[in-house]
Amino acid sequence: MHGTTDPRQPFRFVLDEALSLLVVDDDPIQREFSQVYLASPVADVHSVESAEAALDILHRQRFDIALVDVDLGGMDGISLVRQLRGDDQFNDMAIMVITGREDMVSIDAAFDAGATSFAVKPVNWRLLSHQIKFLLRAHRAIAARPENA
Repeated sequence: MHGTTDPRQPFRFVLDEALSLLVVDDDPIQREFSQVYLASPVADVHSVESAEAALDILHRQRFDIALVDVDLGGMDGISLVRQLRGDDQFNDMAIMVITGREDMVSIDAAFDAGATSFAVKPVNWRLLSHQIKFLLRAHRAIAARPENA
């Protein structure tokens, strides 16, 4: 039948391209879910509980994508995004802001700070996997363009 899925179809990972993902969220359940639902044989997921911990690991390790919550203890997620976008070494990293807030002010603040994408909690993890896959492809394509194009 058209438009239906076959439950006998084997499970497949959406994130089937090599990537390294950093999740910044003060909620331990969200961090655990990100490990369970986003990690794959070729997608490494690391999670930290604060913006400060994110900055620490980002200066030691390269990531393709950062998923950043807005409401964090200490430095908030928007400030983290702004700080990362102010540092040229993170130009090739896509940043997705993920938050329970979906008002215009929060959305505009995220993109004004330099977010590449925005998602709203509660997270649909399968949909998020597809969004991450597309975001990574698009971000890599933009980064690969000649500057004079």
